[in-house]
Amino acid sequence: MELEQCVNFVLTKAQNAVHQLFKAELAPYGVTPGQYGVLRCLWDQNGMTAKQLADRLSLDGSTITGILDRMEQRGLIERHTDPKDRRALKVMLTEHGLRLKEPLTKAIEEANRKALRSFSQEQAQLLKKLLDEISETTTTK
Repeated sequence: MELEQCVNFVLTKAQNAVHQLFKAELAPYGVTPGQYGVLRCLWDQNGMTAKQLADRLSLDGSTITGILDRMEQRGLIERHTDPKDRRALKVMLTEHGLRLKEPLTKAIEEANRKALRSFSQEQAQLLKKLLDEISETTTTK
């Protein structure tokens, strides 16, 4: 099989291009795409645990820990002991993390628009559906 026909190669190439686009759109705010994912989750449900965030973002424990460490250093989040379970740490947004919601949402919308600019709305929806199907059918549980 030719390299260009390998689904892994094509997906990796596309993911790298999209990642660089998102990275550029988020750079003015000092936030990485991974950090944006955490912020997006916390804007929806503040106080998630690191495990919940890792599961939601399909990341392993060490990766989410590194992201959270950097976000805490930047003052975007704080980690607090859960009063119901002292072993669990709840990740909470700071005021700074909350204030980024509107500008980062606009930046992500613009990045999505740029990434999908050559597709019709129907094609973009189909692409996302097909990518979701690949994720669902290749994930082993």
